[in-house]
Amino acid sequence: MADIANPGSALGEAIGALLEEEIHRILKPLAEASNCVYVSTGTSHTGKSTKLILEDSDGNGYNVDSVIINHRFQPLVLIESKYIRYKKHNRDKASWVCTAHTKLRERYGTVRKSIAILMGSWSRPSKRLLHSFEVELFEITFDDICNVLAEFGINYRWAEKDRAQAEASWQKFNALSAAQRQQIGRKLIAGIRDALRASLQSALDESVPRKIKLVKAIIRSNRGETKSFVFDDVQSAVTFLQSASEERLLDMTDSPTVLKASR
Repeated sequence: MADIANPGSALGEAIGALLEEEIHRILKPLAEASNCVYVSTGTSHTGKSTKLILEDSDGNGYNVDSVIINHRFQPLVLIESKYIRYKKHNRDKASWVCTAHTKLRERYGTVRKSIAILMGSWSRPSKRLLHSFEVELFEITFDDICNVLAEFGINYRWAEKDRAQAEASWQKFNALSAAQRQQIGRKLIAGIRDALRASLQSALDESVPRKIKLVKAIIRSNRGETKSFVFDDVQSAVTFLQSASEERLLDMTDSPTVLKASR
C-alpha cells in the first residue's frame, strides 16, 4: 500500500463513502417504489458519470449528494451525507448545506424536504442552524463510529496530531475484505435506517391532500431593506395587503436591533 499524506483523512473519507453507498442502497428502492427516480450522479456529454450539480436561479452550481425526482424530472427531496471528525469544520459544512438547499428550493418549488445525514462530531449550534433552515437531520455520532470500527479491530480514537495511530488504523481498514467494509456501512446506518425510510416515504406519499400551510409576503424597498409578513391563509394575506398603506408596509421602526437600548 502506497504512503499517503494524511491517513486519518483518508480513513474518514473511506468511512464516509461506505455510509453514502449504504444510503443509496436503502433509499433507491424506496424512491422507485413511489414511481420516482433516485439520482446520485450527473452525466457528461460523453455519457460518463460526474458529480451531481444542481443550479439555482442565478446559475450557481451546487454539488449535492443525491436527489429524488418525479416522472417530470422535478426534484422532490434533496439529500446530503456529511462527515466531520473535528468540530472546527462544523460551521462551514452546515452553512454550505443551508445556503445550497435554500437557493435550490427557491428555484425548484417542487422540493418537499431537505435531508442531511450527519456523521461524526457535529456541534449543537451547527445542528440548530440546520434545523432553522428546515433541514431534517439524522445523526451518526463520533462514538457510534468508534464503537463500530472497534468491532473490526480499528482504533478511531486518536489525537488530532497522532499520525502513527492514524496510519495504523488506516492499514487495518485496508486489510478488511469487501464484505467486512459493507458490514461497517450497514452497522453505521442501523440506528437511523428505519427513521430515514419513514421520512422519505412520508415525503413521497401522494395520498396526502395538498393544501396551503402558510403565505408569506416579502416587501423590499428601493434602499434594499426587506420586511416579511406571514399569514395562515391566502385571504388573510390579501386582506392585509389591500388595507395596509405603503407607509405601513415600509415602516422599519419595529425591526430587530443588534444592540439593546440602554436604560
